[in-house]
Amino acid sequence: MRTSTTLASSAAKVRLFCVTAVIAVAFTCFPLLASAETFEVKMLNRGEKGPMVFEPDFLEIAPGDRVRFVPTHKSHNAATIDGMIPEGVEGFKSRINDEFETGFEKPGFYGIKCSPHYGMGMVMLIKVGEATLPQSYRTVDVPGRAKPRLEELFEQAGK
Repeated sequence: MRTSTTLASSAAKVRLFCVTAVIAVAFTCFPLLASAETFEVKMLNRGEKGPMVFEPDFLEIAPGDRVRFVPTHKSHNAATIDGMIPEGVEGFKSRINDEFETGFEKPGFYGIKCSPHYGMGMVMLIKVGEATLPQSYRTVDVPGRAKPRLEELFEQAGK
């Protein structure tokens, strides 16, 4: 009888340990998921910094956070700028006039443009986690008014 009772007691202890471990892991991981935020970026014909802008045009977010791009005026989209995303990350391009939400998992800098208004300087920069702006971003060939706006954003990112 003692052997049977001892085995039952040992099995109960193992189950209790397993349940406790699962609960501990769940509570340890849950705050990471719960702490993710969603940031809203408006795509405007005119904003505080002039015509054809994202507001805000610079975001600092944590890995796992999301950004919702909202076309408050017609003819806007959000797309990554070639050469201005972390290595190994797939770029994105939303449809014109559609609200678009995406997550940012990998730390680094993400250059974003509005495809139809890129030449008019409609760009923004997103910093995800701890990152240093790659020097190569400054040498990417960008059109017209996008260059000075990006230079301002690069300076802001360095502060």
